[in-house]
Amino acid sequence: MQYFVVMIDYGRRGREAVVDPEITRREVISRIVSGEYQNVSFIHEIAENSVEDVTEAILAEAALPQIPPEDIDLQAKRLDHARDLRKHERT
Repeated sequence: MQYFVVMIDYGRRGREAVVDPEITRREVISRIVSGEYQNVSFIHEIAENSVEDVTEAILAEAALPQIPPEDIDLQAKRLDHARDLRKHERT
């Protein structure tokens, strides 16, 4: 039998261990991505007679790709557009 224990930290309100023998690794990742599991303290995988800390591996799988922000000056772009509109109104 294999299952996961997800410990969620609620700060002053305490902690909660989510233990569901029917939840899969993919489902744990899905719940982290969806935001259902937040402030995860640790994730343990229990299989037969062994316990493995898989926190970092699962959080890495659940991480969204980091997309760097574009270096666009939106205010300058808006002002340039307004200037172009005024320029074309005159002709």
